[in-house]
Amino acid sequence: MKQKTREIDVSALEALSLERLERKIRGCVGRAITDFSMIETGDLVMVCISGGADSYTLLDILLTLQKSAPVEFELVAVNLDQKQPGFPQRILPDYLSSLGVDFRIVEEDTYSVVKRLIPEGKTTCSLCSRLRRGVLYNTAAALGANKIALGHHADDIVETLFLNMFFNSRLKAMPAKLHSDDGRNIVIRPLAYVRESLIKRYAKLRDFPVIPCNLCGSQPGSQRQKVKAMLTQWEQAHPGRIENILGSLRRVTPSHLLDRDLYDF
Repeated sequence: MKQKTREIDVSALEALSLERLERKIRGCVGRAITDFSMIETGDLVMVCISGGADSYTLLDILLTLQKSAPVEFELVAVNLDQKQPGFPQRILPDYLSSLGVDFRIVEEDTYSVVKRLIPEGKTTCSLCSRLRRGVLYNTAAALGANKIALGHHADDIVETLFLNMFFNSRLKAMPAKLHSDDGRNIVIRPLAYVRESLIKRYAKLRDFPVIPCNLCGSQPGSQRQKVKAMLTQWEQAHPGRIENILGSLRRVTPSHLLDRDLYDF
């Protein structure tokens, strides 16, 4: 009897924790959508689903907001099957079908292209991202989707900032909202204010069927992984530092930088 009571208590605590976590993430997403005018009435938003915790969380929160948001918008989930060896074929279709959400599985063998062009041991992320982006842009146009939602979160944005500073000599991060170069698409990142730690906790509590990436995810020596480790050490030594860095991207003083194209000195 005592064991049964304990199980009930644990279950109740987990449910409460999940409710609070969902409310916090939903608030961050709602604020980002408002701040950057990401979603408007009549939009068809293509949500890119990779099978990772980030994209599952993105779709889950957008489906929740769709029911309560003051604007009406439609969602279509799209997964790009890149033909990675061992990728489980049924997990995403079965999961998306269980939600009752409109979805498409797009098959394009970008995996073989990346493996053929990138030498063994070199980082595959850049080429993989470009190929994937091209397929997704074309898919959005074919579906008539005017917005493409990606699952990048706050930590991704901060990591990209430092990667660009360290290796490209540019003060540049990830935009929360971006008009694509071809003019056909608008890319949005509704998780821009959400920390990765919250997403991982949420995905675990929601028991999403997470599919690991065995292409770029298996490259622990990549520069992004090194920057992530650096930021993790900073955060452990000085809690709140990542939030401060993210906040600095929202409070820029052009006259105190050195870009003559940005500010007329």
